[in-house]
Amino acid sequence: MSEEQIVAIICTHNRDRYLGDAIDSLLAQDCQDYQVLVVDNGSTDDTAQVVQSRLPHPRLKYVYEPILGLSVARNRGAKETDAPIIAYLDDDAIASPQWLRVLVEAYNRNEKLAIAGGKVTLIWPDNISRPGWISDDLAGGLGLYNLGDSIVSITDPNLTPRGLNYSLRRSFLEQIGGFDANLGRVGKKLLSNEELYMTELALQKGWQVAYLPDALVAHNVAPERLKKDWFLRRSWWQGVSECYREEIAGRTGIVQLGRGGERLLRGLYKSLKYSTNPALSFDNLVYAYGQIGYLKEAIQLMLKQPKN
Repeated sequence: MSEEQIVAIICTHNRDRYLGDAIDSLLAQDCQDYQVLVVDNGSTDDTAQVVQSRLPHPRLKYVYEPILGLSVARNRGAKETDAPIIAYLDDDAIASPQWLRVLVEAYNRNEKLAIAGGKVTLIWPDNISRPGWISDDLAGGLGLYNLGDSIVSITDPNLTPRGLNYSLRRSFLEQIGGFDANLGRVGKKLLSNEELYMTELALQKGWQVAYLPDALVAHNVAPERLKKDWFLRRSWWQGVSECYREEIAGRTGIVQLGRGGERLLRGLYKSLKYSTNPALSFDNLVYAYGQIGYLKEAIQLMLKQPKN
């Protein structure tokens, strides 16, 4: 067990091409008391070798978690340390040198702070610029997150910090029993909404959530994500995730058909309305497609419910 103020955890699954840079950015932090932990979540590539080549570093630790799932890996990482602040960095992201220090200072200033995350910029692949059909909202699906240059107290869960640049106070995480394994990516299933749900819980329980612009992280955009079918697939799973989140919160039932149907029609209408604007049109088409995933999952949940 560690005695550090903060632990930086990378949960990784088959991302060896980016992992080394992510680890190196954490080992170069200007923070004093911290540990770096890599949770290998069932990888079959060279992930273990990438970590092993850096393991002589005294701050670095490696654990293997065979059960697939981002939330499972995050919970495993939290159990491997007793640091009071837990920070998660994606395996394809690069943390700024002050990242951990900024987080520690924020938690030390505010004992009611449960969740905090910072600004995220994008690193585009070599010789590739942002396609014209990717709107600002869709760029958010690639990790872009910018609420400005001032600290923001977040009261709207939809503005919650991105999971690739994310931290929690341990006492809050333990209070709610950890991350819900039904939310968060599992292998190639692009489930999400776990951070949004955590923010909802934090606010309900009287905690605070913050955006910290100086806790800066840059996120690599993988070339395979610059395809329209990737955004459609991601939106489908976003819809499934939203349905799961409503199930956890007890908001399921026939009312979901109305919610999803209205959003589907609204997305299709706006996609046609903005047909002369490729970015806005595709953005709304992606939104509408996600509602099909939401409706399909909602119907399946209703069919599973026992009949009286």
